Amino acid sequence: MEDIISLFTAEDIERYINVYAIPWAINIAMAVIIFVIGRIVVSIVMSMFAKVMARSKYDQMLIDFLESIISAVLMLFVIVASLDELGVNTTSLVAILGAAGLAIGLSLQDSLKNFAAGVMLLVFKPFKSGNFVECAGTAGTVQKIGIFTSTLTSVDNKEIIIPNGKIYSDRITNYSARDTRRCDMTFGIGYDDDLRKAKAVLQELVDEEERILKEPACLIGVNDLGDNSVNFTVRPWVASSDFLAVKLAFTEAVKLRFDEEGISIPYPQMDVHIHKQEKSEEQEKDKVKITPEM
Repeated sequence: MEDIISLFTAEDIERYINVYAIPWAINIAMAVIIFVIGRIVVSIVMSMFAKVMARSKYDQMLIDFLESIISAVLMLFVIVASLDELGVNTTSLVAILGAAGLAIGLSLQDSLKNFAAGVMLLVFKPFKSGNFVECAGTAGTVQKIGIFTSTLTSVDNKEIIIPNGKIYSDRITNYSARDTRRCDMTFGIGYDDDLRKAKAVLQELVDEEERILKEPACLIGVNDLGDNSVNFTVRPWVASSDFLAVKLAFTEAVKLRFDEEGISIPYPQMDVHIHKQEKSEEQEKDKVKITPEM
């Protein structure tokens, strides 16, 4: 070791320190300073962003996701600046990262489609957790809206996981978006029944049902003269949460009350008439078999 050190003169050591050691030490110190200051600046920016987003009405999952993305992008700039101070060719590094990002994007295009759709769902909020919706060919109560998939629970308590791309590209029906809903029901009576009496009975049942709203007023009227019945349309307005309960209870009440009032609820019938045609004597003669004599 002493032999190796003896090969360097004082001038060589001084030149090495001045040419290499000091510049590198300065670059490393500047890179560390840039990194530390950059992290502090990113932290301040993200703190301000969090305060601004906290005042908004966006979903917390979207806020957390945006914070992580923005924080990662800003830190990437800080790291690139630090490496550039060290003399690393950041242009090539950025090009490599861009090419890698493109390759990953092409291979994960379906996932990116679901990701973009998830962001749209969280930003525009066509539905939220707890809503009963119909989308992508299925219906259920929304449990969770994720970045890539959303989770619904069907009426028979099945968990349904749907890619966000299918949800956003299809029609979305939100049954819970409004506080009230119109409950459309149809009831048929026989042609021989008293039309005015049946209408009065339906009106009484509407007035007795406390969950039916007074405003807007319920519409009751003859909608169709069918093949087998005179059809009444009953359209009361109810709270969205009471829709199914009111429909079931009102249908049962109509059947029981119609039975009490002697109002029939007809069902499709078909009369089959069989005509028996008597055979003529000539036809009978034609059917007589002639047996040859032996």
